[in-house]
Formats: sequence, structure tokens, C-alpha cells
Amino acid sequence: MSELLIVGGGIMGLWAAVMAGRAGIQTCLVERSSTGAGASGGLLGALMPHMPDRWNAKKQFQFDALVALEDEIAELQRATGLSADYRRCGRIMPLGKAHLREIALGHEQDAAQHWVSSERRFHWHVRDVDSGRDWPAAEAASFGIAHDTLAARVAPRRLVQALKTALAKFPHVRVEEGAEVASLDPPRGRLLLADGRAVSFGHCILSAGVESFGLIDRLAHSAQAPSGGAVKGQAALLNADIDPASPIIFTDGLYIVAHEDGHVAIGSTSENRFDEPYSTDDQLDALIRRAEALAPALRGAQVLERWAGLRPKATGREPIVGRHPDHGSLSVLTGGFKVSFGMAHALARFVIDDIIGRPTIELPESFACAHHIAALRQQGPHPA
Repeated sequence: MSELLIVGGGIMGLWAAVMAGRAGIQTCLVERSSTGAGASGGLLGALMPHMPDRWNAKKQFQFDALVALEDEIAELQRATGLSADYRRCGRIMPLGKAHLREIALGHEQDAAQHWVSSERRFHWHVRDVDSGRDWPAAEAASFGIAHDTLAARVAPRRLVQALKTALAKFPHVRVEEGAEVASLDPPRGRLLLADGRAVSFGHCILSAGVESFGLIDRLAHSAQAPSGGAVKGQAALLNADIDPASPIIFTDGLYIVAHEDGHVAIGSTSENRFDEPYSTDDQLDALIRRAEALAPALRGAQVLERWAGLRPKATGREPIVGRHPDHGSLSVLTGGFKVSFGMAHALARFVIDDIIGRPTIELPESFACAHHIAALRQQGPHPA
């Protein structure tokens, strides 16, 4: 096939380029700034499964992806000699009310039924909080905790670096940074950059995060609702003496993730309205205070970094993946929002397999680009 062009060097685009490299495809990845500079260069790295109840194709796909990611990262680390600081650390959810314990007990049975792979069985346990450890604080878990063994974490920036290093080992894959896309013309197999250069392609994968939505919408000539938008997230990195094997603490949108080297990530806000996309404010301060109350060992810890970024959230929330129904030479790989790091490798594999006609995994219907476009068109036109 003619050259594959990947637009966007976040976690989705990088995995797509690695999969293309492994498949022997001549590939060019273009990125408007630097690879991993957007939301993929954040701090959190929590790889958490959906709740195990009301099982469906989407949850099964995510489960399979989370299980497979361990081996994918191990292969990446062997190929590059770099560590992504991956650990299947599990997750703890404090149960502060009696009805939450009852719900969690039901999930214990759901997980026993659904969290089963060909090699491993993962668990969801309801138990009392560990006395004397304050991870989490006992007063935050009056009715115990739910502890799952499926959740994991990774250091986002180290994973990005490993992917970039892997790409450098493929002579048929090149990366061009500082290449902002001005327009996309799939029927002509042509892309125009902001500096006036035209780039031709045999097939294009649009994986530019938040910027993807404007390009998708322009291809539809404003005949549908917006395909997605940006959600701002704020997070912090603390210096704290926490065992890196500690499980993630999660409750009410707050994540506390113990990483290596005494680093603990706290996140994240979900802001649909904001004035300053890349600056932090008192919302992050409030998040840190909540984390300190939930995990007293963090009190007084030095804040090493405050971070803010924009995450791509597709209309309808599900990722947008696969061929565009109107443009056979264009595939979309974006809109992962909070699930990108856990599923990007699997979604990228699907897209690359589809391009070369070698399907190996099945995509949930709600993820398919054609499904998204059809749903958006049913909503009617939106202002240009």
C-alpha cells in the first residue's frame, strides 16, 4: 500500500505507529507540537476497569485490553530497554455508606463471573479497611472497602518515551514534529499543513486528540452535531514515602496513584467549561486537600508538579474508531477521554488490522466511526 499517514502523536497515534511498524507498513506520523505533549503527557496513569455489573461488549473489550496490556508493555520494554513503570497494583474504593457496601457485594459476584481470562482470574473483594495503615483513612471507609485486583498503573511519560524509542527502531517509520494540519482531503489522499506544504497518503489515521473533532466536523460540511469536545483535567504530582505497590485509591472522581521513586499522582478534575486550558487553579488545591483527608500519609507532602491538559471526549462518550463511512481512505482513532491509556494498544491494533485486511479482534459497535457518524446525523445540523 502507499504510505500510511498518522495525524497526532498522543498515546493513540503512537500505538498506531508502533503497530504499523510491526506490520512493516511505510508510515509517517505528523504531530503539531511534540509527541506526547498533550493529555498523553499527564501524571495519573490509572488503568481502571469499568464496574463488573451489566456486562456488555464494551466492558469485555476493555477487560481484554487491560489484560493484554501487561504483555504489550513487557514486549515494548524488552525492545527498548526502557521501563514504563507498569504495575498491576489493584484499586481500593472506600465504602462510606451502608448501601455502597451492598452494591459492592453484588459487584463481587459480578467480577467472579466476568473478570476471567484464559490465563487469569481477577477478583473484587469487599473487606474491612487495613487497620493502622490509613490507605485509605478508616473514617472514610466506615463500611469497609472494595478492593479489585484487575486495576493497574503506568507512568504516562515513560510509556510515551518507550513508544517513541520503539518507533526509532523501525526504518520504515518516520516522525515529524511541529507539523500542524490545516485541512484534510481524503478523496484526493492529500493533507495540507499550516506551513503550506501538501502531504500525500494512501491511507490516513486521524488521531489528533481534541483537534480531531474539528477535522471530522469539517469533513461533514457542518451537516451534523459536533463529534466531540475538550474536557479539561488538572492533576498534581507529590513527593511522598508511599509503597509503589500500593493500590490506587478511587472515590467520587478522585484518583490517588502511587508511582515509583516516592511519587504520588493525584487527579483529576473534569471541567467542561474553562477559560485557561493549561493552567491550574483552586480546583486542584481542593483536590489535593481531599486526597490528604483520604490518605493522611500525603499530608504535608511536597508538590512537585501541577499539571493541566485537555482530554478528547467524543459526543456519546465512547471512543471513535475505524473507517469513516464516507471516506474509505480515512480511519479515526480518537475520543478515548479517560480510557485511552488502557485501550489505546487494542484500538490501534484494530485500526491497523482493518487497513491491511487482517482482522484479529472485534470492535464494539458503539466504538465504530460509522456508528458515531450515524448517531450524530440523527441529531440534526449544528451551526457552522
